[in-house]
Amino acid sequence: MKALLLSLILGLQTAFLLGTVVMQERSLHSDPTVLLETAPVDPRDLLRGDFVMLSYKISRIPWATFEPPLSAEPAPGTSVYVQLVPAGRFHVVGSASLQPPQVALEPRLVKATVQRSWGNHEVSVHYGLEKYFVREGTGSPHGTVTVQAAITRSGTASIKEVFINQVPYREAMKDEAR
Repeated sequence: MKALLLSLILGLQTAFLLGTVVMQERSLHSDPTVLLETAPVDPRDLLRGDFVMLSYKISRIPWATFEPPLSAEPAPGTSVYVQLVPAGRFHVVGSASLQPPQVALEPRLVKATVQRSWGNHEVSVHYGLEKYFVREGTGSPHGTVTVQAAITRSGTASIKEVFINQVPYREAMKDEAR
């Protein structure tokens, strides 16, 4: 009986892990994508290895962009729903709201979290796209860094590909790790 219970528990844990991986991979391959401009920072974490810290132009949202316009600073941790619109090669913030949409999330509507408000009537938000883990020794990209992100129907964004000067990261940084 104990062996059957142990097998059931292990089977459920394995199914959960595989399901999570399958859902993430499905999202990266089938959901709409957007191209975002970034400004890299180069940290290193002794326990997790090299990563590139990414800051996006869409991460600072003016109060006037919110519908309805903000009259006070939102508290850190507040959810923000950001509509991204194409502007040339990249997507930019078209509008933002603290209220969840009344209908299902549209493509390119991303859920973010308020990090802090700036005194100049801007709100700083995080999308969950701010860290990109890389192979050891390749955490110092030189050039223009852009990110292609997939957006699920629920508004969650995931990094699909990072580019340096329009070349995929792993190709651009091949010789750096040597």
